[in-house]
Amino acid sequence: MTAVLRTGAESLVERYLSRYGMFAPVDSDTPRRYDEMTGTSGVLLPGWAEIAGALDSIGRDGLAALTDLVDRKLEDDGVTYTPVSAGQQAATPPDAAAVAPQRWELDPVPLLIDAGDWARLESGLRQRSVLLDALLTDIYSSRSVLTGGLVPPELIFEHDHYLRQAHGIRIPGAHQLFFHAVDVCRGPEGAFQALGDRTQAPSGAGYAMADRRVVSRVLPELFRRSAPRGLGNFFHSILGSLQAVAPTGAENPRIVVLSPGTHSETAFDQAFLASMLGLPLVESADLTVRGGRLWMRALGRYEPVDVVLRRVDANWSDPLDLRPDSQLGVVGLTEACRRGTVTVVNSLGSGVLENPGLLPYLPALARELLGEDLKLQSVPTFWCGEASGLSHVLAHLDDMVLRPTGAGASVVPSLLSQGEQDAWRTRLAAEPTRWVGQQRATFSEAPAVGADGLAARRVGMRLFTVAHQSGYVAMAGGLGRVVSDVASPPRDHTPGPSVAKDIWVRSVRAEPTSGAEPVSRLDSGPLVEPVEMAAAASPRVLEDLFWLGRYAERTEDLTRLLITARGLADTFRFRPYDVGAGSVPVLLTAVTAVSAAYPALAQGQDPAFRLRQVVLDAATPGTVAQSLAGLQETARAVRDQLSGDTWMVLAGVDRAIAELAATPDDTGAVLQSTHAAILSGMLALSGLASENMVRDPGWRLMDIGRRLERGQQLAALLRTTLTRVHPADVESIVIESVLAVAESGLTYRRRYRGRVQVGTVLELLLLDAGNPRSLAYQVNAISEDLRMLPEASGTSRPERLTEELATTLRRARPAQMDDVDAAGTRPELVDFLAHVHDALRNLADAVATSHFWRSRPMLPLGQEIRPGYGR
Repeated sequence: MTAVLRTGAESLVERYLSRYGMFAPVDSDTPRRYDEMTGTSGVLLPGWAEIAGALDSIGRDGLAALTDLVDRKLEDDGVTYTPVSAGQQAATPPDAAAVAPQRWELDPVPLLIDAGDWARLESGLRQRSVLLDALLTDIYSSRSVLTGGLVPPELIFEHDHYLRQAHGIRIPGAHQLFFHAVDVCRGPEGAFQALGDRTQAPSGAGYAMADRRVVSRVLPELFRRSAPRGLGNFFHSILGSLQAVAPTGAENPRIVVLSPGTHSETAFDQAFLASMLGLPLVESADLTVRGGRLWMRALGRYEPVDVVLRRVDANWSDPLDLRPDSQLGVVGLTEACRRGTVTVVNSLGSGVLENPGLLPYLPALARELLGEDLKLQSVPTFWCGEASGLSHVLAHLDDMVLRPTGAGASVVPSLLSQGEQDAWRTRLAAEPTRWVGQQRATFSEAPAVGADGLAARRVGMRLFTVAHQSGYVAMAGGLGRVVSDVASPPRDHTPGPSVAKDIWVRSVRAEPTSGAEPVSRLDSGPLVEPVEMAAAASPRVLEDLFWLGRYAERTEDLTRLLITARGLADTFRFRPYDVGAGSVPVLLTAVTAVSAAYPALAQGQDPAFRLRQVVLDAATPGTVAQSLAGLQETARAVRDQLSGDTWMVLAGVDRAIAELAATPDDTGAVLQSTHAAILSGMLALSGLASENMVRDPGWRLMDIGRRLERGQQLAALLRTTLTRVHPADVESIVIESVLAVAESGLTYRRRYRGRVQVGTVLELLLLDAGNPRSLAYQVNAISEDLRMLPEASGTSRPERLTEELATTLRRARPAQMDDVDAAGTRPELVDFLAHVHDALRNLADAVATSHFWRSRPMLPLGQEIRPGYGR
């Protein structure tokens, strides 16, 4: 293979390999790290030949294009992470502006693990899970490891995540540690070493699957030829294991994924996992404990919950028994666990196993508890609470990473000044039990896309196991990460923000199935009863879907108005003397009225500037950018309810707006294409909702939100444009513009044979129940949606208000609304539109009061900014 690589011009892979003098003798004294592509021999390892050939075929320019394609696919899939302060799980809502989701980064070059290496690593992972499971069981029961002197008590009782309240709580089945992740690296000779264990609420499995989906799409031929082991069975194992740990007597257990919310750093990971498993993604507001049992709020009722896959740190899970300042937990959850009426995994208190001070004691614990030697050794770690450990750390401080045994950030002493190192020596001597020294890991290197082709990057891995029947199942792969140039461990708790890599485990022909791994996903039992539609979503989810519909419609309607206003402004820009130019300020005033809070055009100001700002200014309520921000926020909150194509649509809109923002000197062409991209995006979302979503209560509330918004936007448009009489030439253009904004121009021209009258326009846009853009159509659609909601009585307040508004429309007479008084206004139309506006606002309030977890008064259009966190 080496000879093949060296033919012709130097290839990308040759250049990558030559950094260590690959073609020098193998026994060269050149210091080197373990190379994932060649090991220590300088020869391509099995499986890497295909990857190397593909990379050389792609070439340097192709790699840059490949990276851009990966970024686009990640955007299309909506893969993000949300930066928060280290260790923060926020008892109070953070500033939304400070926690905007950021783009996930993925290197397209996969990280390959040979089948033989994986077999040894998998065995070590599973054994490590069994060991920590035994340790966790003992800590919260007999505590023999403490009384027998195998583990110093300080490492348990002084740890932030040890929960005295969890003592005696057991989950059904043989295992108390349900989900386990290990951060792993390779030493200089290729041996795998564990940097630490993640047992609180391990994150990253969803990211690993998202990475796999992207890489398999951008390198389809290489993926087919390499045929890495799949990841899907691991998620199937998770679901089967969740069903198995349900309390006794739960035949068809209801399982939920408990999330801190959309501002959690790994919100995408949580939502993606919930979608993969087909489980509801819930927040604390969706759950309540009554009578010692956990319930989920559903539409007009409560549904029992049997199993909770917890992604909220245990300390924050119950404000009654644990942290009283938490807004993320459920009051009484600990007591429900104690009674055995609900199973929470990972179990409360499992985070104590993340203490790095336990690492030095794992070999002895393996021999004592399992009768085996530890297969997956940890990076050498020394607890400063023991005199020998402290002495070793102080003597080798430059070679250590100082890690707290509890909360806090790691420290790399070699990066500090001499004075700072001396201060740390003093601190370690003063509080030795709170720190460990971990030898700086020598991470292996792997090829990654660099600025000039392939570059060697240090890599680490997060690997996952889940308890299943009599053992543990490991994900055949995991989340690879490019490690910082600073030789420090990967971030302690979360997978972001470093660049990720997809881990490929080589397949083995006729590979036997592990005894703990399910052979088939097919369920041959009796047909499962479907979850009732009314129980499929909580009031919080219904509220989010309602606002999703409102923000989508608001964005679409305002964009249509901007397109029409921009067209008029361009038409009369150099003809201000034309009699029809008076239509421009009318339409610009309509922009202000429809967006509500956005300021009117200043005297002499260029309309093009203002129309551009309405698209870009996300800080001002009522703009397209602000509505899109609300749309994306609500979409993230209900990610598990939406089609995956939703994120592709939103990503396309984001790219169009970014292009506009990057062209401040645009003369109008980019703004025009941006308007078109936003409008097509909103139409695509409408199509997805129409064609891909089941007509459940969530869809009904989303549709109600869309219909209410369209009605309000239409009323605001007509109030600004048609309630005053304009000169005939201006009036004609204004009417045509209104019909264009309402997407009813073609229908109007055909129906009224080209004759333009205000009364007939009002008839079509307000009263024609057959026109999908009319107010009457919206009211009828809302009535139908309300009637189809579970437990609809026909006499609820929303239904009564809808019927009253429908009656008002039936009694309206277009000719009367077209009457003009001496002041040049249409008073009947003014009164009618004011009544419609108030009726729609009252109806929205009534819907919120009746169907959401709490009511929120409706503010003027453009100011309805829903809170996104800690509600």
